[in-house]
Amino acid sequence: MSDSPTAVRPAPAPPRPPDDERVVPLRHPWRWVATALVLVLLAQVVHGLVTNPFYQWDRFGYWFSRPVILEGLLITLQVTAYSAVLGLAGGVLLALMRLSGSPVLQVVSWTFTWVFRSVPLIVVLIFLYNVSALYPELGLGVPFGPQLVTFGTADLGDEMLIAVVALSLNEAAFASEVVRGGLLSVDAGQREAAAALGLPRAYRFWRIVMPQALRSIVPNYVNQLIGIIKGSSLVFYVSLLDLFGTVQTMGATYPGDVIPLLLVATTWYVVLTSVVSAAQFHVERAFARGADRTPPPTPWQRVRAGAGDLVAKVRAASSPAAPVSPRPGGPAGGSVR
Repeated sequence: MSDSPTAVRPAPAPPRPPDDERVVPLRHPWRWVATALVLVLLAQVVHGLVTNPFYQWDRFGYWFSRPVILEGLLITLQVTAYSAVLGLAGGVLLALMRLSGSPVLQVVSWTFTWVFRSVPLIVVLIFLYNVSALYPELGLGVPFGPQLVTFGTADLGDEMLIAVVALSLNEAAFASEVVRGGLLSVDAGQREAAAALGLPRAYRFWRIVMPQALRSIVPNYVNQLIGIIKGSSLVFYVSLLDLFGTVQTMGATYPGDVIPLLLVATTWYVVLTSVVSAAQFHVERAFARGADRTPPPTPWQRVRAGAGDLVAKVRAASSPAAPVSPRPGGPAGGSVR
């Protein structure tokens, strides 16, 4: 049966160069030795995790999705979400105060950032938790004069509010530097050109400066979210049963399951930080489009490219060597050297 005239024949394989003209890649024997050593160590770690009965993986499976654990996980997510939003808002406000022309605002912003970056988060949590003992009553009025409005601090807020306020204050101090660095990364010529065009100050900030600053702010602040997730485990010290607090409480009730419960908390924290890390990668890739013509490939694209290169190398190695015509003036019937 003859071939159809419209059938497309596969393209012939390119001729294989002779052995004396083939490019031999540089060998890296110590790289292979280091890779083998790392793989052996990883295999030992995995073997120890799987075969060590002290980890009690059956109890790990029992506790992993228990309702009490998921309730603690939900509190962790709530504290993290509220603190991230409020911390970013406070960071933007502090950065604008630091960049303003008012010396008072600059000093207040610098002092706030200096204090809350210096004081450990657990100290802030405990201080706010005991604020009712330090200040039984707060009021608004004339300084060193009469109070117009007073209210007690005993019923001012619950443990959730204390945890969110403490994390937000701590996060705002770090976020202010992230935002300030992003705003300063914008070329001054952009502001000067916008001012020369007579654009209003608010328009220049929100439509020209801020979009360019976000390319530096967002990836760095997403990185800060990982710190908030891990820092939220300290809210256990203000009697708020988040994921870590729930694990601690269950460990005290079931002393034989302490290690499986710690593994449950570790796994959930790894899952949460992995999700944030994946979001950070895609955010950085999206914001890199304005600076790089070719954004970095995704892990799936790298796997596909690696598989394609491997298939191409296998096909090239299995294809027969094509005859090489002698060069003009070269030896008759010999290979080209």
